[in-house]
Amino acid sequence: MDKLSKTSLNYLLSEYLEDLKRSGVQDFKRAPRASTPSRLASRPSDSTARPEPVASPPSPSPSAPSRARRDASSPESSVGGDPRVAELRLISEQVAQCSRCAELASNRTQTVFGTGDPHAELVFIGEGPGAEEDLRGEPFVGRSGKLLTDMIEKGMRIPRSSVFICNIVRCRPPGNRNPTGEEATACRPFLDATLKVVAPKYICCLGSIAATNLLGVESSLGRLRGVVHSYGDAKVVCTYHPAYLLRNPSAKKDAWQDLQLLMSEMGLPR
Repeated sequence: MDKLSKTSLNYLLSEYLEDLKRSGVQDFKRAPRASTPSRLASRPSDSTARPEPVASPPSPSPSAPSRARRDASSPESSVGGDPRVAELRLISEQVAQCSRCAELASNRTQTVFGTGDPHAELVFIGEGPGAEEDLRGEPFVGRSGKLLTDMIEKGMRIPRSSVFICNIVRCRPPGNRNPTGEEATACRPFLDATLKVVAPKYICCLGSIAATNLLGVESSLGRLRGVVHSYGDAKVVCTYHPAYLLRNPSAKKDAWQDLQLLMSEMGLPR
């Protein structure tokens, strides 16, 4: 190659590089060699197999579930694709951000939403979290929780994991006092939303606070016990709170009668 042709080649290369820069290509070592595939395609060899065309990935069928990672806000992103799990999680996030009751919000360690099977036929409702529940973020732990577990598993002979458990209010009242009517009213939308998602067939109210607030009555627990009430489509049975039973062991026989009434409504062997 003579000097003139080399100069011309350098000039052309310089122009080519400038064109690449103007088009946004900076890493020339990785710049695509667009001419290579076209040269190979235009001169196929009989002894070399032609490359198979690369097919585009098929579009997912509207009726078939996509295997791609779903958006975190989608209900199908929950464990097992269960929309109820996702809906309850959204409600619990709203509860965690709630500050409607200034005293409760300023004194809580954390909110106590609820726990259990989102498809439970039976929901237990207490009055509010205690000190240990406030620390652990779960309803009915400690001595009261152990007694409730015994009532469910030893008395009714069903696993505690098969029911759903929550409270009228989701924050611990200071000093474990009873929640006020205003606090129960402020938290009521979260309770109603939770019950709408779980859609239980049966509800057991634990204590007068739970019973009167859920049913919207002012009767004593003595008058509410022994009768099957209703909340929407669910049947409601009222009994003593486990904390009351710990203080008054003689009332356990009455609580057992209430559980037997509940079991009879549920069709469970007594």
